[in-house]
Amino acid sequence: MSTDLARPRSPVRRRAGRSRGLLIGLSLLVLLALLSLAIGSSNIPLTTTLDALRAADPHNDQHLVIRELRLPRTLIALLAGLALGVSGSVMQAVTRNPLAEPGLLGINAGAGLAVITSVVLLDLTSMSHYLWCAFLGAGLAGMVVFLLGQAHETGTNPVRLVLAGAGLSVMLASLTGIIVLNVPPEVFDRFRNWAAGSLSGSGFHLLELPAVAIASGLMLALSIAGNLNALALGKELGQALGMNLRLTWLLACLSVMLLAGAATAIAGPIGFVGLVAPHLARMLVGPDYRWIMLYAAPIAAALLLGADVLGRVIAIPAEIAAGVIALLLGGPCFILLVRRFRLSRL
Repeated sequence: MSTDLARPRSPVRRRAGRSRGLLIGLSLLVLLALLSLAIGSSNIPLTTTLDALRAADPHNDQHLVIRELRLPRTLIALLAGLALGVSGSVMQAVTRNPLAEPGLLGINAGAGLAVITSVVLLDLTSMSHYLWCAFLGAGLAGMVVFLLGQAHETGTNPVRLVLAGAGLSVMLASLTGIIVLNVPPEVFDRFRNWAAGSLSGSGFHLLELPAVAIASGLMLALSIAGNLNALALGKELGQALGMNLRLTWLLACLSVMLLAGAATAIAGPIGFVGLVAPHLARMLVGPDYRWIMLYAAPIAAALLLGADVLGRVIAIPAEIAAGVIALLLGGPCFILLVRRFRLSRL
């Protein structure tokens, strides 16, 4: 083998390769989004889909289906997937746990309890009301976990954070189960579509608050990406490199609360997406969390969008919620990853 072939790639060439890979991934995501608009219980030609996006005809039924039904749920899948991918990356870096995912902070459980409680006590029926309640429950659960995860002498401790999140998740899920088992059938029907991770029935008016929250959480996560690289090496090395440990953990938890809280509010408690996407990104770009986040976002969005499209077509004329498909596909995929790669080494 020649010396040129054996020589490792320079940082500039490696960065250029990662940038090209990211552009290819984003292009594939755009193509998948177009397929999401075109494919469903009734398929619509891509030419008609593009016409509906450019200049919708209010008298064309296919244009109305795309603009009023499929476009909002496609945007929800993209936003929720992006948020889950980045928040999962942050969770795995902060906890140094390859099995960490956004639900580990009790966010899914907090949102679920808030939604079912509001449906029972306040008799809410509107998705916009569910959104606010889910967001509030997710945020409160994240705050409680962060407070319980503090070690008085060293600030927030990742082990305590994981244990506090797991304990709170079990408790809140148990309370949710008790309520669900004792509510009238019509109340359960209102709750189950959201809890299953269904992306249908949402409009553009529900995207404003989650979009702002996801943008804020994404900026926070990217601002601490360099610190997450140091944190992944261990607390002692991170401090030796001059990292503010307490501030990094605080910003990390806040970003996860915003990202995962918004994703759970608009899409329901989606499992496995935030767990698998960072590992797939790590396989492609290595251990640098600045690139892991950038890759995990479109990967997670593609996974959730693909699950939604698949759920629409495998049970025509009915459909299966994207959250259910994500669980069915995510479990075997993650087992395959565990067997093929050493995921314990972040």
